[in-house]
Amino acid sequence: MSKTRKKSDLPTKICATCDRPFTWRKKWARHWDDVKYCSDRCRNERAKSDGPSTH
Repeated sequence: MSKTRKKSDLPTKICATCDRPFTWRKKWARHWDDVKYCSDRCRNERAKSDGPSTH
């Protein structure tokens, strides 16, 4: 038996930067609760808008 799921059955979230919905990905399985952005681009854009880092 196959364990595949339909894409429509996967959990979704709203991106904190672009406000678009995005779907669960296997690479996010371990830390899905911590995922806030749909892509690296959105994550980087959010970092730019928050101001310079103190690192």
